[in-house]
Amino acid sequence: MSNSKSAGTVFEGNLDAKGLKFGIVCARFNDFFVSKLLDGAMDAIVRHGGDAADVAVAYVPGSYEIPFAVKKLLQTGKFDAVLALGVVIQGATPHAGYINSEVAKCLAQLGLESGTPVTYGMITAENLEQAIERSGTKAGNKGVDAAVAAIEMANLSKAIR
Repeated sequence: MSNSKSAGTVFEGNLDAKGLKFGIVCARFNDFFVSKLLDGAMDAIVRHGGDAADVAVAYVPGSYEIPFAVKKLLQTGKFDAVLALGVVIQGATPHAGYINSEVAKCLAQLGLESGTPVTYGMITAENLEQAIERSGTKAGNKGVDAAVAAIEMANLSKAIR
């Protein structure tokens, strides 16, 4: 937090997941990696005081379908935040770039329109090695990152209300 002494009111989210409800959308394509992202997200939620019973998980065929399921979860009004978990690995064609770009834009828009935080736990890798690194090895776990961001943003949203 920078220069908060000059601010009259400061809103900040904390990392307490107790009582929060989360929706998680997982792509089945590249499930070897996505399952590790889900494990990381669940671990982060529970380690921050959340209850696994307060997490709903929806599975979709691939990353391109994630925004649709995120929207459906948001429409229920049951969740304090929704996480998107998927892995897109670049192949010989520009296909991956199109998917990554559209999914990122849609997820940002859904969060803005709904007023509920939507976090981006997507791995956009150029190769298998990068996907391995970002799903729980030396570069961390994007599922953990998405869960921690979701916890903080859900609490920030409540603080501002």
